[in-house]
Amino acid sequence: MTLGGLAPLVLIGCVGAERPELAAMLPAPTYRVVAPVPPPPPPPPEVLAPTPLVTTIDALATQFGGKTGIAVKSIDHGWMVAKNADTPMPQQSVSKLWVALTLLDQVDKGRVRLTDPISVTRADLTLFHQPVATLLKGGVYQTTVEDLLKRAMQMSDNTANDRLLKHVGGPSAVNAFIADRALGNITFGPGERLLQSRTAGLDWKQDYAMGRAFQEARAKLPPGVRQAAFNRYVAAPIDGASAGAIANALMRLKQGELLSPSSTAWLIATMEASRTGRARLRAGAPAGWRLAHKTGTGQDLGGRTAGFNDVGILTAPDGKSYSIAILIGDTSRPVPERQQLMQSVVAAVVANHK
Repeated sequence: MTLGGLAPLVLIGCVGAERPELAAMLPAPTYRVVAPVPPPPPPPPEVLAPTPLVTTIDALATQFGGKTGIAVKSIDHGWMVAKNADTPMPQQSVSKLWVALTLLDQVDKGRVRLTDPISVTRADLTLFHQPVATLLKGGVYQTTVEDLLKRAMQMSDNTANDRLLKHVGGPSAVNAFIADRALGNITFGPGERLLQSRTAGLDWKQDYAMGRAFQEARAKLPPGVRQAAFNRYVAAPIDGASAGAIANALMRLKQGELLSPSSTAWLIATMEASRTGRARLRAGAPAGWRLAHKTGTGQDLGGRTAGFNDVGILTAPDGKSYSIAILIGDTSRPVPERQQLMQSVVAAVVANHK
């Protein structure tokens, strides 16, 4: 019988009955059970920024006016509320954060230790805020990398920061770190001395680091020279960064994407102990909330300031956190109004926290 699939059945049956030794050589029959595969579960619903927060940030930025960028990023949910957050603004001392990250990355790679000895000499002095200058004895201050890093991040000491900048390899090393981590619209400038002298319209001389020599030389410039230099800097800051890029970088710092766990914890704790900008972001945070931040303030000319900034990580009592960047790139508003803008942004974040 040779009808379709019946023949093999008959043959196998015959072999099994008449030649059992051949039947044992045949492969055992296999069975495959196909179970229905359930569809994947739907993704969790996207968490959107609170509408009242969006409205408030937009109104605050619009009412304040000037060249202002604001970005608030939820580190837990990923949403961002932003206003003018893609435009590069003068960073000023906010840029000390990138030196700190570059140095701590070198610590993580074993190239530098926080306990390494380091010296500051008169040749390292910069200008404006440099409390470390008073510690030079016999023309030198012997200390550690950790000491200078804390001075840079907590006191915004310009000389401490520039000495560390030299230690890590200069501006090119910092910009290489920024590029390697794909931090976006952030540029580290040429260092404090060249940044401030170019903003003023001066060619840097190391003599300017002593006393008020820089301010006196700046005051002797023709008004038009200084105004043109100031305007050039504000329009295209050589240390420019956008509020959105800074907020994203702070989020990645908090999430442990930029440094090792120990270096991440060290830097955030150091920034939480910052002594600068008490009337800026920090003044808007209620009891129980923590702020790890870095301020930045530029030169004044004719009532205008080229950079009045504060950026940081705001952590709620329940552990949820937000990265905030407020960059006032050019304004003639009184200082209390600038501080109030920053406090109001923090208050809005707190009010809409869930």
